[in-house]
Amino acid sequence: MVNPFGDIELDATRMRALAHPVRVRILGELQRHGPSTATRLSPDVGATPSVASWHLRHLAEHGLVRDADAGGNGRERWWEATSRGFRYTAEGAGGQEAALGLRAAIEEAEGDVVGDWHRGVEPGLPDRWLAVAGRSSTRVLVTPEEAVELESAIEALLAPFVVRKDDPAAAPAGARSVLLLRHTLPDAGPSDA
Repeated sequence: MVNPFGDIELDATRMRALAHPVRVRILGELQRHGPSTATRLSPDVGATPSVASWHLRHLAEHGLVRDADAGGNGRERWWEATSRGFRYTAEGAGGQEAALGLRAAIEEAEGDVVGDWHRGVEPGLPDRWLAVAGRSSTRVLVTPEEAVELESAIEALLAPFVVRKDDPAAAPAGARSVLLLRHTLPDAGPSDA
């Protein structure tokens, strides 16, 4: 199932299918840069072309990637992501175990994405981008229903900017891709023990 923002909602089966660092990297590269081949993806995902090809076929079996008509010469198989991003929760049959495996694969695949950004990107940013680059960590006291409402409000704010990625020419001059990392992490409560 794909939500209105183009993110596929992963069930336990798809979480398990994606739960490998190379597959996480492959899907991320296709979602960020568009269609590619196993050979082109290989250096960026840490796998040989044949291993990348195997992982692409596995992702395709679970509907996470598909064949792309990228105007190639017919000798290479082109692939594209079936969605802009993905989301998952640990609910449902096998959900916690599958989410744990996927989180471990994501953590291994992404490494220290924030630290890498601070070391590699931040030093070269102009002041106007440095002024908006940052981190916030906020705790709120909400019910589960209010947390859903809060997430929906954030999604509504992001929606016009997310869909803009489909047509970069429609973006204003000076726009660039920005990664927003969001986690909703409820604390353990006294009745959760």
